[in-house]
Amino acid sequence: MAKLFGHSYSKQEILTYVGDLSQIAGVQLLEMEEGSERGNRVASVRSGSGLSFDVLLDRGMDIGAAEYKGKPLAWISPVGFVNPAFFEPEGLGWLRGFGGGMMTGCGLTSAGSPDVDEGEALGLHGRLSFLPARKVNTGERWEGDECSIWIEGVVRQARVHGEYLSLSRRISTGLGKNFIRYEDTIENLASKPSPLMMIYHVNVGFPMVSENSYLVAKPHKVEPRDAVAESGLSNWDHFQKPTPGYDEQVFLHDLVADEKGWTSIDLISPDAGLKLTVRYKMENLNRLVEWKMMGKGTYVLGLEPANCHLAGRSKERAAGTLQMIQPGEKKNFEVEISVEELKD
Repeated sequence: MAKLFGHSYSKQEILTYVGDLSQIAGVQLLEMEEGSERGNRVASVRSGSGLSFDVLLDRGMDIGAAEYKGKPLAWISPVGFVNPAFFEPEGLGWLRGFGGGMMTGCGLTSAGSPDVDEGEALGLHGRLSFLPARKVNTGERWEGDECSIWIEGVVRQARVHGEYLSLSRRISTGLGKNFIRYEDTIENLASKPSPLMMIYHVNVGFPMVSENSYLVAKPHKVEPRDAVAESGLSNWDHFQKPTPGYDEQVFLHDLVADEKGWTSIDLISPDAGLKLTVRYKMENLNRLVEWKMMGKGTYVLGLEPANCHLAGRSKERAAGTLQMIQPGEKKNFEVEISVEELKD
Protein backbone atom coordinates (compact mmCIF):
# COMPACT_ATOMS: atom_id res chain seq x y z
CA MET A 1 0.00 0.00 0.00
CA ALA A 2 1.20 3.52 -0.77
CA LYS A 3 0.89 5.98 2.10
CA LEU A 4 -0.13 9.37 0.69
CA PHE A 5 -1.44 12.47 2.45
CA GLY A 6 -2.03 10.62 5.71
CA HIS A 7 -3.87 7.64 4.18
CA SER A 8 -2.96 4.26 2.68
CA TYR A 9 -4.10 3.44 -0.85
CA SER A 10 -4.01 0.41 -3.09
CA LYS A 11 -2.99 0.73 -6.74
CA GLN A 12 -6.60 0.56 -7.92
CA GLU A 13 -7.73 3.17 -5.36
CA ILE A 14 -5.04 5.60 -6.50
CA LEU A 15 -5.95 5.12 -10.15
CA THR A 16 -9.57 6.01 -9.43
CA TYR A 17 -8.49 9.40 -8.04
CA VAL A 18 -5.96 10.48 -10.71
CA GLY A 19 -5.82 10.45 -14.49
CA ASP A 20 -2.06 9.92 -14.50
CA LEU A 21 0.45 9.11 -11.76
CA SER A 22 2.36 12.31 -12.60
CA GLN A 23 -0.38 14.20 -10.75
CA ILE A 24 1.16 12.80 -7.56
CA ALA A 25 4.66 11.54 -8.32
CA GLY A 26 7.11 10.55 -11.03
CA VAL A 27 10.13 11.65 -13.07
CA GLN A 28 10.27 14.61 -15.46
CA LEU A 29 13.20 15.23 -17.79
CA LEU A 30 14.31 18.87 -17.97
CA GLU A 31 17.24 20.96 -19.15
CA MET A 32 18.94 23.89 -17.42
CA GLU A 33 19.03 27.15 -19.39
CA GLU A 34 20.97 29.81 -17.45
CA GLY A 35 24.63 30.73 -17.13
CA SER A 36 27.29 28.06 -16.65
CA GLU A 37 24.58 25.47 -15.87
CA ARG A 38 23.13 25.76 -19.38
CA GLY A 39 22.68 22.48 -21.21
CA ASN A 40 22.70 20.21 -18.16
CA ARG A 41 20.09 17.45 -18.34
CA VAL A 42 18.06 16.97 -15.16
CA ALA A 43 15.68 14.25 -14.01
CA SER A 44 13.32 15.92 -11.52
CA VAL A 45 11.77 13.39 -9.14
CA ARG A 46 8.74 13.59 -6.82
CA SER A 47 7.86 10.64 -4.62
CA GLY A 48 4.43 11.86 -3.46
CA SER A 49 5.51 11.87 0.20
CA GLY A 50 6.75 15.46 0.01
CA LEU A 51 10.23 14.32 -1.06
CA SER A 52 11.57 15.85 -4.28
CA PHE A 53 15.08 15.86 -5.74
CA ASP A 54 16.98 16.59 -8.95
CA VAL A 55 19.27 14.03 -10.57
CA LEU A 56 21.99 15.80 -12.58
CA LEU A 57 22.39 13.46 -15.54
CA ASP A 58 25.41 15.28 -16.99
CA ARG A 59 27.15 15.48 -13.62
CA GLY A 60 27.76 11.79 -12.92
CA MET A 61 24.10 11.43 -11.87
CA ASP A 62 24.75 13.51 -8.76
CA ILE A 63 21.77 14.82 -6.83
CA GLY A 64 21.37 18.61 -6.75
CA ALA A 65 18.54 20.28 -4.86
CA ALA A 66 16.41 18.13 -2.55
CA GLU A 67 13.40 19.03 -0.39
CA TYR A 68 11.01 17.37 2.01
CA LYS A 69 7.59 18.99 2.43
CA GLY A 70 9.00 22.33 1.32
CA LYS A 71 12.04 22.22 3.60
CA PRO A 72 15.41 22.23 1.80
CA LEU A 73 17.74 19.38 2.72
CA ALA A 74 20.86 20.07 0.65
CA TRP A 75 23.49 22.80 0.78
CA ILE A 76 23.88 24.68 -2.53
CA SER A 77 27.14 26.50 -3.24
CA PRO A 78 27.46 29.84 -5.07
CA VAL A 79 29.13 27.98 -7.96
CA GLY A 80 25.95 26.21 -9.04
CA PHE A 81 25.82 22.94 -10.97
CA VAL A 82 28.00 23.97 -13.89
CA ASN A 83 28.03 22.18 -17.22
CA PRO A 84 30.88 19.63 -17.32
CA ALA A 85 32.41 21.54 -20.24
CA PHE A 86 33.69 23.98 -17.59
CA PHE A 87 35.47 21.29 -15.54
CA GLU A 88 38.92 22.31 -14.27
CA PRO A 89 40.61 19.02 -13.34
CA GLU A 90 43.93 20.44 -12.12
CA GLY A 91 44.69 21.01 -8.45
CA LEU A 92 41.75 22.55 -6.61
CA GLY A 93 39.90 23.43 -9.84
CA TRP A 94 37.19 20.88 -8.90
CA LEU A 95 35.91 23.46 -6.40
CA ARG A 96 35.00 25.84 -9.26
CA GLY A 97 32.34 23.32 -10.26
CA PHE A 98 31.32 22.03 -6.83
CA GLY A 99 27.66 23.01 -6.54
CA GLY A 100 27.08 21.03 -3.36
CA GLY A 101 23.71 19.37 -3.63
CA MET A 102 22.36 16.32 -1.86
CA MET A 103 25.09 14.02 -3.22
CA THR A 104 28.27 14.69 -5.18
CA GLY A 105 30.20 11.69 -6.45
CA CYS A 106 33.99 11.61 -6.02
CA GLY A 107 36.05 9.03 -7.93
CA LEU A 108 36.37 6.81 -9.87
CA THR A 109 40.16 6.28 -9.82
CA SER A 110 41.04 9.04 -7.36
CA ALA A 111 39.40 11.00 -4.57
CA GLY A 112 40.58 13.24 -1.78
CA SER A 113 43.41 15.76 -1.92
CA PRO A 114 45.27 16.73 -5.12
CA ASP A 115 48.18 14.38 -5.62
CA VAL A 116 50.77 12.91 -7.96
CA ASP A 117 50.71 9.12 -8.11
CA GLU A 118 53.11 7.14 -10.28
CA GLY A 119 53.71 10.24 -12.39
CA GLU A 120 50.02 11.03 -12.91
CA ALA A 121 48.79 14.42 -11.68
CA LEU A 122 45.46 14.05 -9.89
CA GLY A 123 43.13 16.91 -9.01
CA LEU A 124 40.84 17.16 -6.02
CA HIS A 125 38.17 14.42 -5.84
CA GLY A 126 38.59 12.98 -9.32
CA ARG A 127 36.41 13.17 -12.44
CA LEU A 128 33.16 11.35 -11.60
CA SER A 129 31.07 14.44 -10.86
CA PHE A 130 31.84 15.87 -14.32
CA LEU A 131 31.12 12.78 -16.43
CA PRO A 132 27.80 12.77 -18.35
CA ALA A 133 25.60 9.68 -18.15
CA ARG A 134 24.62 7.69 -21.21
CA LYS A 135 21.88 5.07 -21.78
CA VAL A 136 19.61 7.01 -19.41
CA ASN A 137 16.33 5.35 -18.57
CA THR A 138 13.54 6.44 -16.22
CA GLY A 139 10.37 4.77 -15.14
CA GLU A 140 7.69 3.77 -12.67
CA ARG A 141 6.70 0.19 -11.99
CA TRP A 142 3.89 -1.27 -9.93
CA GLU A 143 4.48 -4.50 -8.03
CA GLY A 144 1.21 -5.25 -6.35
CA ASP A 145 0.25 -2.10 -4.45
CA GLU A 146 3.83 -0.75 -4.28
CA CYS A 147 5.21 1.52 -6.99
CA SER A 148 8.95 2.09 -7.53
CA ILE A 149 10.31 5.20 -9.28
CA TRP A 150 13.80 5.15 -10.77
CA ILE A 151 16.49 6.65 -12.99
CA GLU A 152 19.22 4.49 -14.52
CA GLY A 153 22.31 5.37 -16.50
CA VAL A 154 25.89 4.45 -17.30
CA VAL A 155 28.87 6.68 -16.54
CA ARG A 156 32.20 5.84 -18.17
CA GLN A 157 35.69 6.95 -17.15
CA ALA A 158 38.26 5.98 -19.76
CA ARG A 159 41.62 7.04 -21.15
CA VAL A 160 43.62 5.67 -24.07
CA HIS A 161 46.40 3.50 -22.57
CA GLY A 162 44.76 4.04 -19.18
CA GLU A 163 41.74 3.12 -17.13
CA TYR A 164 38.37 1.99 -18.52
CA LEU A 165 35.78 1.86 -15.77
CA SER A 166 32.03 1.66 -16.32
CA LEU A 167 29.61 2.71 -13.57
CA SER A 168 26.05 1.42 -13.91
CA ARG A 169 23.98 3.58 -11.58
CA ARG A 170 20.39 3.17 -10.43
CA ILE A 171 18.75 5.87 -8.29
CA SER A 172 15.35 4.99 -6.91
CA THR A 173 12.59 5.91 -4.50
CA GLY A 174 9.02 4.71 -4.10
CA LEU A 175 5.53 6.15 -4.29
CA GLY A 176 4.79 7.69 -0.91
CA LYS A 177 8.34 6.93 0.28
CA ASN A 178 10.95 9.27 1.74
CA PHE A 179 14.26 7.71 0.66
CA ILE A 180 16.79 8.12 -2.16
CA ARG A 181 18.67 4.90 -2.90
CA TYR A 182 21.88 4.55 -4.91
CA GLU A 183 22.70 1.09 -6.30
CA ASP A 184 25.99 1.21 -8.19
CA THR A 185 27.99 -1.43 -10.04
CA ILE A 186 31.49 -0.54 -11.22
CA GLU A 187 33.16 -2.83 -13.77
CA ASN A 188 36.76 -2.73 -14.96
CA LEU A 189 36.64 -3.12 -18.75
CA ALA A 190 40.38 -2.56 -19.20
CA SER A 191 43.03 -5.30 -19.43
CA LYS A 192 44.90 -4.19 -16.34
CA PRO A 193 44.03 -3.49 -12.69
CA SER A 194 42.85 0.02 -11.79
CA PRO A 195 42.70 2.03 -8.58
CA LEU A 196 39.13 2.43 -7.34
CA MET A 197 38.42 5.32 -4.98
CA MET A 198 34.84 6.33 -4.14
CA ILE A 199 33.28 8.98 -1.90
CA TYR A 200 29.52 9.60 -1.74
CA HIS A 201 29.73 13.28 -0.74
CA VAL A 202 26.35 14.00 0.93
CA ASN A 203 26.01 17.75 1.61
CA VAL A 204 23.40 18.87 4.13
CA GLY A 205 22.57 22.55 4.71
CA PHE A 206 20.32 24.93 6.61
CA PRO A 207 17.77 24.46 8.16
CA MET A 208 18.75 20.81 8.60
CA VAL A 209 22.09 22.09 9.91
CA SER A 210 21.95 24.72 12.64
CA GLU A 211 23.33 25.34 16.12
CA ASN A 212 20.58 23.08 17.50
CA SER A 213 21.29 20.10 15.23
CA TYR A 214 23.27 17.04 16.31
CA LEU A 215 24.49 13.68 15.03
CA VAL A 216 23.60 10.27 16.45
CA ALA A 217 25.30 6.92 15.77
CA LYS A 218 26.18 3.76 17.63
CA PRO A 219 29.40 4.12 19.68
CA HIS A 220 32.38 3.92 17.34
CA LYS A 221 35.90 5.20 16.72
CA VAL A 222 36.24 8.82 15.54
CA GLU A 223 39.61 10.25 14.39
CA PRO A 224 40.47 13.86 13.50
CA ARG A 225 42.12 14.43 10.12
CA ASP A 226 44.55 17.04 11.43
CA ALA A 227 45.34 19.39 14.31
CA VAL A 228 42.44 21.71 13.43
CA ALA A 229 39.97 18.83 13.68
CA GLU A 230 41.66 17.52 16.81
CA SER A 231 40.81 20.77 18.58
CA GLY A 232 37.11 20.09 17.88
CA LEU A 233 37.07 16.34 18.40
CA SER A 234 35.00 16.46 21.60
CA ASN A 235 32.29 18.35 19.69
CA TRP A 236 32.24 16.38 16.42
CA ASP A 237 28.52 15.65 16.79
CA HIS A 238 27.30 19.21 17.49
CA PHE A 239 27.28 22.43 15.50
CA GLN A 240 27.35 26.21 15.90
CA LYS A 241 26.11 29.36 14.21
CA PRO A 242 27.82 30.52 10.99
CA THR A 243 31.27 31.70 12.08
CA PRO A 244 33.60 34.14 10.26
CA GLY A 245 37.00 32.64 9.46
CA TYR A 246 35.98 29.11 10.40
CA ASP A 247 38.55 26.44 9.43
CA GLU A 248 36.92 23.26 8.22
CA GLN A 249 37.10 20.25 10.50
CA VAL A 250 37.19 16.74 9.07
CA PHE A 251 36.66 13.55 11.06
CA LEU A 252 37.06 9.91 10.00
CA HIS A 253 34.45 7.53 11.41
CA ASP A 254 34.66 3.75 11.68
CA LEU A 255 30.96 3.00 12.07
CA VAL A 256 29.68 -0.38 13.21
CA ALA A 257 27.85 -2.68 10.79
CA ASP A 258 24.65 -4.51 11.70
CA GLU A 259 24.07 -8.22 11.10
CA LYS A 260 23.22 -7.52 7.44
CA GLY A 261 26.36 -5.45 6.81
CA TRP A 262 24.68 -2.02 6.84
CA THR A 263 25.51 0.98 9.01
CA SER A 264 24.01 4.45 9.45
CA ILE A 265 24.32 7.87 11.02
CA ASP A 266 21.46 10.28 11.82
CA LEU A 267 21.33 14.06 11.71
CA ILE A 268 18.65 15.35 14.09
CA SER A 269 17.32 18.83 13.33
CA PRO A 270 14.85 20.21 15.91
CA ASP A 271 14.66 23.48 13.92
CA ALA A 272 13.51 21.68 10.76
CA GLY A 273 11.58 19.06 12.74
CA LEU A 274 13.32 16.35 10.69
CA LYS A 275 15.78 13.47 10.97
CA LEU A 276 18.04 12.75 8.00
CA THR A 277 19.75 9.35 7.85
CA VAL A 278 22.70 8.30 5.71
CA ARG A 279 22.81 4.51 5.48
CA TYR A 280 25.22 2.37 3.48
CA LYS A 281 26.50 -1.17 2.90
CA MET A 282 29.95 -1.56 4.44
CA GLU A 283 31.12 -4.36 2.14
CA ASN A 284 32.91 -1.91 -0.18
CA LEU A 285 32.51 1.35 1.79
CA ASN A 286 34.50 0.88 4.97
CA ARG A 287 34.51 4.38 6.45
CA LEU A 288 32.55 7.61 6.81
CA VAL A 289 34.08 11.06 6.37
CA GLU A 290 32.46 13.96 8.24
CA TRP A 291 33.09 17.40 6.76
CA LYS A 292 32.10 20.04 9.29
CA MET A 293 32.19 23.51 7.73
CA MET A 294 30.58 26.22 9.85
CA GLY A 295 31.65 29.28 7.86
CA LYS A 296 29.40 32.12 6.77
CA GLY A 297 27.83 31.13 3.45
CA THR A 298 29.77 27.88 3.38
CA TYR A 299 27.66 26.42 6.18
CA VAL A 300 27.43 22.72 5.49
CA LEU A 301 27.76 19.25 6.94
CA GLY A 302 29.23 16.55 4.74
CA LEU A 303 28.38 12.93 5.60
CA GLU A 304 30.44 10.88 3.15
CA PRO A 305 30.55 7.08 2.90
CA ALA A 306 33.92 6.20 1.35
CA ASN A 307 36.40 3.44 0.59
CA CYS A 308 39.41 5.71 1.05
CA HIS A 309 40.98 8.39 3.20
CA LEU A 310 41.44 11.98 2.00
CA ALA A 311 45.23 12.36 1.86
CA GLY A 312 45.54 11.37 -1.80
CA ARG A 313 46.10 8.25 -3.89
CA SER A 314 49.87 8.02 -3.51
CA LYS A 315 49.48 8.07 0.28
CA GLU A 316 46.88 5.29 0.09
CA ARG A 317 49.23 3.27 -2.13
CA ALA A 318 52.16 3.77 0.25
CA ALA A 319 50.01 2.78 3.23
CA GLY A 320 48.74 -0.36 1.50
CA THR A 321 45.11 0.81 1.74
CA LEU A 322 44.53 1.69 -1.94
CA GLN A 323 41.54 -0.25 -3.25
CA MET A 324 41.99 -1.89 -6.67
CA ILE A 325 39.59 -3.43 -9.18
CA GLN A 326 40.86 -6.24 -11.40
CA PRO A 327 40.17 -6.68 -15.14
CA GLY A 328 36.62 -7.95 -15.59
CA GLU A 329 35.82 -7.51 -11.91
CA LYS A 330 32.62 -5.86 -10.71
CA LYS A 331 32.12 -4.12 -7.37
CA ASN A 332 28.79 -3.05 -5.89
CA PHE A 333 28.04 -0.01 -3.73
CA GLU A 334 24.78 0.78 -1.94
CA VAL A 335 23.93 4.09 -0.23
CA GLU A 336 20.58 5.39 0.99
CA ILE A 337 19.56 8.85 2.17
CA SER A 338 16.22 9.10 3.98
CA VAL A 339 14.27 11.72 5.90
CA GLU A 340 11.41 11.61 8.38
CA GLU A 341 9.58 13.96 10.68
CA LEU A 342 10.60 14.03 14.33
CA LYS A 343 8.08 12.65 16.77
CA ASP A 344 7.11 14.81 19.72
